[in-house]
Order: sequence, then structure tokens, then C-alpha cells
Amino acid sequence: MLAPERILRFEPDRVVLLDQRRLPDEEVELVCRSAAEVAEAIRSLAVRGAPAIGIAAAYGYALAAAQEEDLDDAFAVLEGARPTAANLSWALREVRAAPDPAVRASELHTEEVERCRQMSVHAAGLLVAGSRALTHCNTGALATGGQGTALGALREAWMQGLVEHVFVDETRPLLQGARLTAWELDADGIPHTVVADSAAGHLLASGEVDCVLVGADRIAANGDTANKIGTYPLAVLADRHRVPFYVVAPTSTVDLDTPTGAEIPIEERDPAEITVRFPARNPAFDVTPAELISAIVTEAGVHRAPYAESLARPVVA
Repeated sequence: MLAPERILRFEPDRVVLLDQRRLPDEEVELVCRSAAEVAEAIRSLAVRGAPAIGIAAAYGYALAAAQEEDLDDAFAVLEGARPTAANLSWALREVRAAPDPAVRASELHTEEVERCRQMSVHAAGLLVAGSRALTHCNTGALATGGQGTALGALREAWMQGLVEHVFVDETRPLLQGARLTAWELDADGIPHTVVADSAAGHLLASGEVDCVLVGADRIAANGDTANKIGTYPLAVLADRHRVPFYVVAPTSTVDLDTPTGAEIPIEERDPAEITVRFPARNPAFDVTPAELISAIVTEAGVHRAPYAESLARPVVA
């Protein structure tokens, strides 16, 4: 597993990121020397995954403070980089309120990794020996600054001898599963197979999948969950075939001020990421209704419906 400082780190005059656009073919560091450059790295998916976006934004704000940039401008440009992930605004508010933004940003990174470690243990407890899991997008160390959410749980379950195999949705439009999740699983020696997103229904129908684990970019107060595009149909298919569908995410992703999924802003990305020849739509996320989610796992434990109650008063279970 990648060390947290290998994924992203703060230095006195720069923020350094492992450029996820270049993986798995090249491991290249991207150096950002201003808040605007960090915002562009977030926008262009050089760093992605809700927790990692929050950490990067916090480091970007700390860099702006160190460079004596206008902090209101830095906050605005970083917050506007991507609209869906709750962690982005949350992390920026945390560092803005701190007496020393650099210290608080580093603390946030450490805390996020620890949250992921705790939720991985909780989520692994939901699996049984010999489980064949399916996951969507990338929710590993790359997406969180270390350890991972859903992929972190699968890594923990593998170490406990509970996971037999992981099916990896390639995850359109930018193949974050095929490029990043498969790369992490390969590095950890965990048996895995990349499948087209549209193959998930076939695997579920044929009984080859025992559970589905995904991450989240924002969880509304009622449990509705925004995640990478393609998650919602996957949840519908899991429900149809009576396969547990688990969301694994830190409490920094839970947005109690957003009542339902209907209020979650959905990012529309450049259609050219799909095709430059024909008209296209490129929504980056969709929303899975809470009733399709078997459990939401955070560092506080396993939350079950009604989520409006369990998320507001988290109790380890």
C-alpha cells in the first residue's frame, strides 16, 4: 500500500501530488506552487477521490497562507474546483478556522487515514470467508491519502482471509477502476478481475458476486449517496439479485445539512472526455437512494436504516 506522503504532501513552498492521470503507466509527481494550481489539479483529476480532494484543498489553502496569497480568493478557487464531494468544503472550513493552516491540514491528512483504517475494520466484519466482492471506481489509498474506504475494507478483509476475489468495474468515463483500483490490488497481491461496467449485471445474475462495496463523495442526511457515475444502476442490480450493497466512507463525507440526494450538486464534466466527434453528456456522479443501501460504514461503525437517525447519532455496531 502506498504511504500517505507518497500520494500527497505539503512542503513549505509547494504541494506535491502523485499524478493519478499518469497511472498505471507512469508514477510521476505533480508540483503545485499556488492554490490555483492545486485547484486545477483537483479539477483535472490529477488528484481525485473525496477524502483526497479534501486533503489536497487543505494543503492548497495552507500553501496560499504560506505564500501570503489572498485567502478569500484561495478559498473560493479551491472550493469551486469540484462541486459534489462534501469533503472539499469541509476541509477548507477546517483549515480556514485554524490558527496555523499548515498544521491543521497535516492533522486532517493523518485523521483521514486513521478514519479509513477504522472503517475498513468495521466493513470487513460484514464479509464472510470466501467472499467474492465487486467494487466501483477507485476508493483505495489513492482516493483517500492512505488506506482507502471501500477498497481499504477489501484490503483488510483480504488480510483476514475473508476475500477470495475482487471484481473491478472499469468505471467510465475515465477508467478509474481499470487504471487505479486494479493497480492498487495488483500491488497488494489481491486476486482481481477487471470487468466492463455493463458486465456487472451478468456477474450478479450468475451468482458470481457475494457483495458490492463502493465509496461515496457525499452522503445526504437521509442516506442518499452520491458516488461515481454507474453506482446507482449497480445498486439497483444488487437489490434485484439480493446481494448486499455497502457504502464505505468517512464521516467527513456525510453532509447532514443536505436533506436528501435531490439537493446534492452533480458535476457535469467536459463531454470531450467521452467523445470529441459527437454530442455527449458527461455527468461524473449519480445518486443512490438510501433504500437500496444495505449499510453505510464510517469510522464510527456500521449504520443501518433509518439513516436519518443512525448517521446523526453514530454508534459502533
